[in-house]
Amino acid sequence: MQRRTLATLLASLTVCAALPAWAQAEEAPDALIKRLSADLLELIKQDPQLKKGDIAHISEVVDREVMPYVNFRRMTSAAVGPQWRQANEAQRDKLQQSFKAMLIRTYAGALAQVSDQKVVVKPLRAAPGDTDVLVRTEVHGKGEPVPLDFRLEKKPGEGWKVYNFNVLGIWLVETYRTQFAQELNKGGIDGLIQALSTRTFDASAPATAQTRQ
Repeated sequence: MQRRTLATLLASLTVCAALPAWAQAEEAPDALIKRLSADLLELIKQDPQLKKGDIAHISEVVDREVMPYVNFRRMTSAAVGPQWRQANEAQRDKLQQSFKAMLIRTYAGALAQVSDQKVVVKPLRAAPGDTDVLVRTEVHGKGEPVPLDFRLEKKPGEGWKVYNFNVLGIWLVETYRTQFAQELNKGGIDGLIQALSTRTFDASAPATAQTRQ
């Protein structure tokens, strides 16, 4: 269930890339998530390679169209934790690329399971001037609805960007931070880069880190 829901996120962000930057800048974060989710199934129907889990094709789509709408540097640095400050710029670039590649390997196959899901966006609790918001949604399909929450930020001159998300009460960044800490303790930054390149971490594992509510 979690893999299928995360695949919904990946495809939703892919839809986001089809919009001009000015359109996103004028759009409220909850409206953005709602509209992108509505276009999800049509996107997958038009791109069968996504449903087949073609790693090379998914990587190309993510690099070209998804990454501009995600603050992945913030996501990676938060997952790495305090040792991010000790990494040089080359290591930080490798961490981001290796983390992205690991996420694609982990969830690529789940795209095939996306079919008739519908994302229902809950009312946004935020003030007009807020630049960091939580968008709460539910994924409706077979079985019980699945909670899926997004953390988004907006910087001056930029549209909203996702930097964390929560599936079934599990925040992705905090969960990976717990697992990455074990690799960092064993082999430092280079050890984590190597682990990301060769392993698939389990985002469904219970997180012991403090989650952000």
